[in-house]
Amino acid sequence: MDNFIVSARKYRPVTFDTVVGQQHITNTLKNAIRNNQLAQAFLFCGPRGVGKTTCARILAKTINCTNLQPNAEACGECDSCISFQRGNSFNFHELDAASNNSVEDIRSLIEQVRIPPQAGKYKIYIIDEVHMLSQAAFNAFLKTLEEPPSYAIFILATTEKHKILPTILSRCQIFDFNRIRVEDMAGHLESIANKESIKYEIDGLHIIAQKADGGLRDALSMFDQIVNFSGSNVTYRAVIDNLNILDYDYYFNVTQSLLAQDTAKTLLIFDEILAKGFDGSHFISGLTEHLRNLLVGKDAETLKLLEVSEGIRKKYISQAQASTVSFLLSAMNIANQCDINYKLSKNQRLQVELGLLKMCHITAALNLANSTLNNNQPEGQVKKKPELAATSSTTVPLQNASNEQPKAVITALDQTPPLQAAATKTPSLTAIPAIEAATIEQPPADKPRVAMPTPSLLKSATVTPSLKNWNKGVVAEEEKEDDPYLKGSDKEHFTTDDFLRYWHEYAAKVKAEGKMSLLSIFTTTPPVMLKPYQFEVIAGTKAQENAFRDEKPYILNFLRTSLKNFDIEIQTRIDEVKATKRLYSAQDKYAHMATKNPDLAELKKRFNLELE
Repeated sequence: MDNFIVSARKYRPVTFDTVVGQQHITNTLKNAIRNNQLAQAFLFCGPRGVGKTTCARILAKTINCTNLQPNAEACGECDSCISFQRGNSFNFHELDAASNNSVEDIRSLIEQVRIPPQAGKYKIYIIDEVHMLSQAAFNAFLKTLEEPPSYAIFILATTEKHKILPTILSRCQIFDFNRIRVEDMAGHLESIANKESIKYEIDGLHIIAQKADGGLRDALSMFDQIVNFSGSNVTYRAVIDNLNILDYDYYFNVTQSLLAQDTAKTLLIFDEILAKGFDGSHFISGLTEHLRNLLVGKDAETLKLLEVSEGIRKKYISQAQASTVSFLLSAMNIANQCDINYKLSKNQRLQVELGLLKMCHITAALNLANSTLNNNQPEGQVKKKPELAATSSTTVPLQNASNEQPKAVITALDQTPPLQAAATKTPSLTAIPAIEAATIEQPPADKPRVAMPTPSLLKSATVTPSLKNWNKGVVAEEEKEDDPYLKGSDKEHFTTDDFLRYWHEYAAKVKAEGKMSLLSIFTTTPPVMLKPYQFEVIAGTKAQENAFRDEKPYILNFLRTSLKNFDIEIQTRIDEVKATKRLYSAQDKYAHMATKNPDLAELKKRFNLELE
């Protein structure tokens, strides 16, 4: 029985024209050979299985061909080509740097470089996986690579260019190999199937090309595997069964259920996928890719980004027309977040199911948001006052007591449907007086128009029930007339307990940030209120006072914002009793002990002792 040769070796390209998907490199090399402008060193970079070593061998064979063809290809019939194909050429040397990466291996190579070729014009040295060379080997190779003999050409190949020394890179012509396109790989597999009389389906070959992720060698290995699995009949079903790939139909059915808001069918399809042994992470990443393909399929200009067969492309176009951009973007965002949180979740199945349920209700959420906006929009305002609509981006927004704009106002300005509007009730705008034409002041012609609400409108917008009923420490309007500190002001009243609660809350923040020198002033003595909204903090040392002074702006900002009162002031005072107490130093202790025992000073002097 004849020995079987895998397709990756049997159909390995032997000329530049048969190289798949690297025309930008093969054309450059052919022109360099035709014009006799070959560099002294080449560096081929790129991912695995894209043709780096293959192009290096073709270049080595073509350089020494004695009967070069008009298209700059080797003839394959001269003595140099025949000896190269048999593997006994003395002008060709290939070194695997992955297993020969020591400085001794490079020195041995340098010794061979000194010997000129006995036949032919050049000696070619290919060093594969050159990034595996040691630092000493790189340094030993530098001088030879910079000034090689006129007959020596070096071709280096690597998958990790960033690991090569810059001094090596500067001495080479660098060629970056691309990942091979799915269409090119599928066409190459189709030509091999025709040569081997293998039945195939175009969709199946496309799946193999997509699974290979740009590497032709991987695609050929999978092709051989599926040929053996299917009995020389490479069908779409055989490919997805053998390579453990989810069928396109699952994603199309899931998306159809999401669009129809059919939660039961969506969960049942996901359960069927899990029953077949597929991982939830595999499914959610594939669903994200499917939604991306639907998004690019909605525009004729981006349709070329769909790397699928023609039959699958038609399905994508059909489903893309039934989907909205808002739905696809929202679903992609949910699927992406689910994919990120999948590995961290303790219940991974629930994580995916929750994401699917959210996607099912996207359409309902968008409809609810649109209907809310339509209901809250004053009738005829845009038609009667076009100038107001034109300047809506510069209009001063109405604010409620918590300084938050109503969500419907924000949505109307941004003109984007909010996804979260379905989960929260949008505040109605009927309670806010509409801005009439009389309230808009007409500016001079040379100034831009800015719509400003009247003072009465601002007053009605700022005084809200939520502001009056903030907490139990609220002060009635009648009490403000009697209290000189509250009269004529809009500041919020608060109790001492409220102040201490936020004081201790900031203390916990200081502790979490590791500011131990500042923490002591929070924990020793609570602040004392001298008069309404003015407090005094007692510091034990000058250092504590300085630390508190540096932190004071942040403390005041936190307390004033939390208590809604910007009249709060805090002053510090050093406790004189605590300040007079200090720790004894080593010198103080020694002086005290020396007064009681004079021999201690003599001992220190005789043995030349020092105080620690």
